Amino acid sequence: MKNTTVYILIAAAALLLLSSTGGAAGLPAGLFALINEYETSNNVSRYLTAYQDTGGVWTIGYGSIYNYDANRRVQDGDKIDADTAYKWYTIEAIEKTQQVKDMVHVPINGNQLTALVDLAYNIGDTALRDSTLMQLLNSGAPKQQVADQFDRWIYDNGKVQPGLVTRRAAEKELFLS
Repeated sequence: MKNTTVYILIAAAALLLLSSTGGAAGLPAGLFALINEYETSNNVSRYLTAYQDTGGVWTIGYGSIYNYDANRRVQDGDKIDADTAYKWYTIEAIEKTQQVKDMVHVPINGNQLTALVDLAYNIGDTALRDSTLMQLLNSGAPKQQVADQFDRWIYDNGKVQPGLVTRRAAEKELFLS
C-alpha cells in the first residue's frame, strides 16, 4: 500500500511548484503534451469520470489509476474536476520522472528522458525497470537498438492496441532526437 504521507508531501511540492511557476517545474519538456494527447486525446473533460481502459483497469483524468485524494486505486463511480486531474497528473509525473532518473545509469538527453518518463507513466516504473529496453540503455547499447524496444510495448491483454502503436512511435522518435 502506498504511503499517504509521501503523497501528501508530493502533492504539496507539486502545488507549490505549480503556483510559483505557473507550470509543472522540474518535469521533462513536452511530457504533458504527450500525456495529454495519448491519455485524453487533448480533451481531459471527457475523462473526469472513472472508466475502464482497454485492459479493464479503472482510470480517470490523465490516465491516473490511483485516487490520491482518497488514498486508494480509482474505482467505478469516481469523479474529479479538471484541476484535480492536473494535480494528480503532476504528482504522478514528478514521481515517474524521479523513478526514471534513478533507474538510468548512463547519460541521456532531455528528449530521451521525456520519452522514458512517458513510457513509465503508461506501463509503470516496475515494467520499465525490468525491461530489455532499460537493460540495453544502461549497458551502453547503440541508441537505435534501445529505441527499437519501444516497439515491443504495443500490447494490452495480448492484443495490439493501435493507440499504443502510435504512442510508442512518438516516444521512439523523441528518444532518437
